[in-house]
Amino acid sequence: MMATLPIALIQTRTPASPAAAFAHVEPLIRDAAAGGAKLILTPEATNFLIKDPAARAAALTTQDRDAVIGNLRALAQELGVWLLIGSAIVKSGHEGDDRAANRSLLIDDAGAVVATYDKLHVYDVDLPTGERWRESAAIRPGDGAVVADTPWARLGLTICYDIRFPHLYRALAKAGAGMISVPAAFTVPTGDAHWETLLRARAIETGCWILAPAQAGLHEDGRRTWGRSTVVGPWGEVVAKLDHDEPGVLFAMLDFDAVTRARNAVPQLTHDRAFAEPA
Repeated sequence: MMATLPIALIQTRTPASPAAAFAHVEPLIRDAAAGGAKLILTPEATNFLIKDPAARAAALTTQDRDAVIGNLRALAQELGVWLLIGSAIVKSGHEGDDRAANRSLLIDDAGAVVATYDKLHVYDVDLPTGERWRESAAIRPGDGAVVADTPWARLGLTICYDIRFPHLYRALAKAGAGMISVPAAFTVPTGDAHWETLLRARAIETGCWILAPAQAGLHEDGRRTWGRSTVVGPWGEVVAKLDHDEPGVLFAMLDFDAVTRARNAVPQLTHDRAFAEPA
């Protein structure tokens, strides 16, 4: 494992069609690679963002047939970088369940998919603003946590709403993760209120680098996302941040000795105690 890693987070405003989505993200990834990043991370729903059920069904396909995934695999190989597709919306492959999977894919520098993770927690909520989200109607939740090996450190995979479930992050850290990805499409009200606080809390609790590329701004389908892609260090400090809701590239250098220092200073991952649940 290498002690340091130059990374880049891609902040996007993903269009509604897969072809437009790739055209949007490709130059940002090229800019990230030209800037020296060896691991590049994109947000949740990199392959399309569509509310309309009919249009969404027309765009939906399997992981192996998805054009954006295929193009991004080829791009990772061409550029010689590792690429995390924060998530792609693809057919889940579960017989009798027509819902899609919200799937994160880790691609190595040869263009191979080395790990996938289906979002565990789905976002069903009625916001004070009147916004109503029922992710469970279209997305089949995953059923397993994932930690993947990279040349630098183990990477724990999460997506968006997962950030509100700290036990998942603790499990990833205890499984050896030194960095955890949180690709997201946060709404504006929850982003304004909670985004940075949650990211910093998960970093402090785990002693991990937290890498959070985000969707940003007003999308074609009418939704508005918070942006503010952020890198948080293992001590809970914000190391880098795009303080806006426009597409862009955020660079950072990860030092994995900082993980060791944080966990030695507060060895909370070794201090679990069994306890009786409250009545």
